[in-house]
Parts: sequence; C-alpha cells; structure tokens
Amino acid sequence: MSCTILFLLMLLFSSGYISEVLQQESGVQTEHLNVEKSCTDLTSPEVQQHILTGLYTELAELRSTVKSLKNKLEVTEEQFKRNEYKVAFAATLGPIGNFGPFNTVITLVYKDVFVNEGKAYNPTTGIFTAPINGVYFFTFSGHNHSSKPMGLQLFKNGKQMITVYNHPQGGRYETGSNSISLTLVGRRSCLHVPPAKYMGL
Repeated sequence: MSCTILFLLMLLFSSGYISEVLQQESGVQTEHLNVEKSCTDLTSPEVQQHILTGLYTELAELRSTVKSLKNKLEVTEEQFKRNEYKVAFAATLGPIGNFGPFNTVITLVYKDVFVNEGKAYNPTTGIFTAPINGVYFFTFSGHNHSSKPMGLQLFKNGKQMITVYNHPQGGRYETGSNSISLTLVGRRSCLHVPPAKYMGL
C-alpha cells in the first residue's frame, strides 16, 4: 500500500515537472517566433527605405559641414597669403621736449608712427587692439633728465603688466626700457602705455 502511494506521488511530481518544462519550451518557441517576426519586419521594403532615408540625410549634413569647414580654411589661407594678419607697429612721441608732469595717470598717444602693419595701433587713442589671437611682443623705452622722476607702464585691458621707473638722480640724462610677451585675444585685448607722473624727453 505504501509503495502504491509513493508511486502515485512520484507520478504526480513527474507530471507537474513535465508540465512546467512544456510551458518553458512553449515560452521559448514564442520568443523565437517574435525574434523571427522582428527580423522579418527589418527586411521589409518600408523599413529599409526608412533606414536608407535617415542615412542619406545624415550623410548630406556631414557633407555640408565638411564643405563649410573647407571654405573657412580656404578663406583663412587666402588671408594669410595676402598678409592680412601681419601685425607690427613702431611709434614715438617725437622730439617734443618735456612731457608732463601729470597729477594722474594718462595714456601716451604716439602720433609719430613709423610702422603700423595690420592697423592694430590707433594713433588717435594710443591704444593697440590685437586683431587676432596670438602671442605678441612689446618693448618700450623712455628718456629723461634725471632731475625729475620718469614713470611708464604697459597696461593690458586696464591692468598693469610691466613698468619702467627712473628716480631723480641729479643733473644727468638717463634711459629706461622694458619688454614683455603677452598672449592676447583678438579684438578683446587692448594695450596702452601711460606715464605714471613725469616724463622728460
């Protein structure tokens, strides 16, 4: 009797297990059919046409971007060939004798301009404005009779970069100079040289 019950239980367990396995197999077959259907959908002419249209659109945009960049490069190369970005200037106050004294800092305006390649120096304001990004080299000097002090500074966008100062030393003539290399941002970096108080030429 106990063997019969055990056998029935084993049969029930086996049939339950077989049923579960059959359900899993059915799920796998359904999933397989769904994958096959998706693949069939991807191979349909409408889907392929949609994919090709998207690819052609992206390709056209890329071609347009490349063409635009190529044109900009050609324009820049042509500008450099024509020396539009050659920048250099040299200027002086000229033989005007004493200049100053001043109670406040003013901008020196060098009206006697020898060179002004690129027109970056403005002889009306005394301000140099960088036309393009780059590293620029500046040098300036002053000459005075040392019975009075002389002060010169180079300013970039209102901030002092370097200075030349000569203390009163008696009755002799002296010259002071200074120079600096500066990284400037085109059209946003302005430089000028004001005297601190006195300048005797």
